[in-house]
Amino acid sequence: MLRKLSILVVTLLVAGLAAYWWLTMPVAMSAAALPAYTADLANGKTTFDIGGCSSCHAVPKQEDRTRLGGGLALGSPFGTFYAPNISPDLTDGIGRWTEAEFVTAVIEGTSPTGAHYFPAFPYAAYHQAKIPDVRDLFAYLKTVPPVPGKVRDHDVPFPFNIRRNIGIWKLLFMPHEPFKPDAARSAQWNRGAYLVNTLGHCAECHSPRNFLGGIVAAQRFAGGPDPEGKGWVPNITQKGLADWSEKDIAYFLETGTLPDGDSVGGSMVNVVRNTSKLSDEDRAAIATYIKSLPAVEGPPKPPRAKSKS
Repeated sequence: MLRKLSILVVTLLVAGLAAYWWLTMPVAMSAAALPAYTADLANGKTTFDIGGCSSCHAVPKQEDRTRLGGGLALGSPFGTFYAPNISPDLTDGIGRWTEAEFVTAVIEGTSPTGAHYFPAFPYAAYHQAKIPDVRDLFAYLKTVPPVPGKVRDHDVPFPFNIRRNIGIWKLLFMPHEPFKPDAARSAQWNRGAYLVNTLGHCAECHSPRNFLGGIVAAQRFAGGPDPEGKGWVPNITQKGLADWSEKDIAYFLETGTLPDGDSVGGSMVNVVRNTSKLSDEDRAAIATYIKSLPAVEGPPKPPRAKSKS
């Protein structure tokens, strides 16, 4: 009886490990899946701007948005992540990457070595981006200056540093359907919906997260605590922006000026540096979509600490 029980336990353990290994397997895209293509560098720059690549990957404390040597520290409840070098440097950047490796990284969150990237890289949003946009981005990144310098490793404690477990996170929180335009909406609304939900990854910052770091779907765009512990991210549904017009939103994305005449602060300054480079049409499309978001109550803000007299 004991022998049979032991065999059953071992069998279940092996089956469980096999299931875990299969479920957490990183996904990679083969070069054969990418047909011949002529890149559009202008669209690549648009993708670069709406994707906010420079906000994370530009070398900190310098003004050139195209010096993508990385190094920015990104705090989180799971550890500190350091944005990598994505310049075309052959040694420290992505200069030796193939197009398929780049598309795999952006769309699937899988590195050229076949490991999961941590979801501090917002591939959960990029996953729904159009592959031609990502290919255009890769072509554009080849035109920026190579920046030497290897970025330090992430500072992530056990058990969050086990990358294989991220495969489970992807199963839980990566979208399983491609982005689908809404036929009942205008072309402008659909363009805005695409930019906001995929390349713009607005929900990645403007949504509360659960204990696993996944977006709380019922409160998407409803704001919440800054993952880096630097305050509160505003609600951008009609709960938070009811008094803003579409023109207000578009003008804010261009200038960083609030409807009351004040200026944006914090990390949103870098976001506006990117959105200010977009076309008027794309900013208007984003504004149209944002203004259409129904009011959603976000998590309650903690009370302000009383100042000592």
